[in-house]
Amino acid sequence: MRIGLYPGTFDPITLGHIDIIRRASTLVDRLVVGVAINRDKGPLFSLEERVAMIEAETARLNLPDGTEIVVHPFENLLINCARDVNAQVIVRGLRAVADFEYEFQMVGMNRAMDASIETVFLMADTGHQAIASKLVKEIARLDGDVSTFVTRDVNEALIAKFR
Repeated sequence: MRIGLYPGTFDPITLGHIDIIRRASTLVDRLVVGVAINRDKGPLFSLEERVAMIEAETARLNLPDGTEIVVHPFENLLINCARDVNAQVIVRGLRAVADFEYEFQMVGMNRAMDASIETVFLMADTGHQAIASKLVKEIARLDGDVSTFVTRDVNEALIAKFR
């Protein structure tokens, strides 16, 4: 079984994340969406809320036959999480050159720790390249419209958080 790990904080999950999940699911038999418990980032949504949002959004996807999506919270090193879920591949989405510079360093460190786990980069769809969770939260906080960046349910969750 080919298992991929798509890690992130998903605070909140955006249309860009959903696009990467959909596309990555065509490459593996099981895609584990690793939800990072990153206390340093001070997430807007709790871990439970982020997991629930991802589960709800991925349940709506029309996946290839037999493809399974699992949501898995983690707080350890990414490479250890990959080992924990038996992933052979780490999937990362790239939006811009700045993303690549950071990801390039991360791949080097991960390969030094476990060369058996590959990293695959998927370029963001052109319609989603500007979407970043951090910016979505800022726009929503300032009462801006983020409905073109997130699903209806996530938009409603953002509105409720900032009321």
